[in-house]
Amino acid sequence: MLESFDNRGFKTVMWVVAALILGFLILPTLIVVPLSFSGSDLLEFPPRTLSLRWYQSFFGSATWMLALKTSLILGTLTALVAVPVSLAACIAMNRLGGFRSRVLYTYVLSPSVIPGILLAIGLFFVLAKLKLIGTLTGVLVGHVVLAIPVTTIVMFPAVSRFDWGQVDAARSLGAGWARAIAGILVPQLNFTLLTAALMAFLTSLDEAVISIFVAAGDSATLPKLMFLSLRDQIDPTIAAISTLWTVLVIAVVLLVNARRAT
Repeated sequence: MLESFDNRGFKTVMWVVAALILGFLILPTLIVVPLSFSGSDLLEFPPRTLSLRWYQSFFGSATWMLALKTSLILGTLTALVAVPVSLAACIAMNRLGGFRSRVLYTYVLSPSVIPGILLAIGLFFVLAKLKLIGTLTGVLVGHVVLAIPVTTIVMFPAVSRFDWGQVDAARSLGAGWARAIAGILVPQLNFTLLTAALMAFLTSLDEAVISIFVAAGDSATLPKLMFLSLRDQIDPTIAAISTLWTVLVIAVVLLVNARRAT
């Protein structure tokens, strides 16, 4: 009985700790939401008056709308590029095995451990040589570089657990590598691929450092404009954008989970 009590007590303590950590993580968001409905010209909590003026300011601004469109396009393109590249890398690592696989895995994940500012500086000089600074293509390259480690981490376990005997059987019957992968591997990893695409999309949406160095003009992303706005002038428009961004992320995650449930 004492052991059963200890187990229940331990679980209770862990639930309490988890609830405290979760509350700590979501508290900033819970504060930002009411700030976005403030009628004041400045950020104030709690708001003394309620208004939708900052949402109207956001949706009525051509600059903000262009940045939003650019960010959504970049997020989609990043997912479309990063997922196939990461899938190919995961297949290569699985087939190579041993030391070569570990070296390749380390290389693929290296952008995630390099300080963001150093990665941004390096990309700036490379893209400047290619005359891609200030272009959508240049920003996309930077976002894909950051997204590939994330998508690889998501997909590599699933690729490692896959029964490669099915692909070998298809190849023995005359199917090429591309046909075997597309017809056998991809359908069985559809949810993993969807999850990886979601992570790549969210990584792109949240990226600011590389965008600050590489993006300009029409290729400026929403996180970059938010950062510049916080530097130059702070008003509740930022809170409204953050609230909408949070709602978008939650909606995408719920959509993916709903697809998984079906």
